[in-house]
Amino acid sequence: MQAGVREMNPRIPVIFYANHAYWWDGFWSQLCTEEFFHQNLHIIIEYQQLKKHRFFTRIGAFSIDRSRPRSVLDTLRYAADLITADSDRQNALWIFPQGKIEPVDQRPLLFLKGTASIVSRVLEKTPSIYLVSVVSRIEYLGEQKPELSLSFLEPRLLTRDEYSNADDLTAYMQGTTERHLDELGGKIRKGRLDEALTLVKGRESINKRMEAVTRFFGLEKREKVIHGKR
Repeated sequence: MQAGVREMNPRIPVIFYANHAYWWDGFWSQLCTEEFFHQNLHIIIEYQQLKKHRFFTRIGAFSIDRSRPRSVLDTLRYAADLITADSDRQNALWIFPQGKIEPVDQRPLLFLKGTASIVSRVLEKTPSIYLVSVVSRIEYLGEQKPELSLSFLEPRLLTRDEYSNADDLTAYMQGTTERHLDELGGKIRKGRLDEALTLVKGRESINKRMEAVTRFFGLEKREKVIHGKR
């Protein structure tokens, strides 16, 4: 995790914008919020997905229905109102600008303008907002079970004076996410994960358990040989 992510000014709202390659993305936002940030968590999820999986509302999710243009505008206003509301904790919005699940290595990414539109509305209410790129990759790293890697870039503090238009900001976020994903992929391939933190550790995979059994019986046999028990 880059410097500054956990030291953001809690009085300034933040948008975490992320690639959308997996169904589990909403859960990871909750996990990171509970572990690191302790913010007021809000997540935008596509309407059909939230309709099928209403339990996401328990972790701060609300929907956007792109089949109804007027509804989209209402959702963007609602999101801006949420993260500019008075609160003792920082208001955070997690959003997936692709709008749908797509392969993690698809290039170019295609970001919709909704995130930039929310930023514009937020800056009408408050002088600045943090933007944080978050990317995720799931890889098999020599184990039976896959491993999830999450990466955060240093927050960008965007002010009213710096905001130009939705097209420019959308292009900036899209390019940042592409480079961020490629950087994380390179680190994974080179095994450069020494500084990574383990958030959740599941049950050991079958290969780890078999290795433990092999080591146990191998050690037991050597001890018998050493003590003359052949």
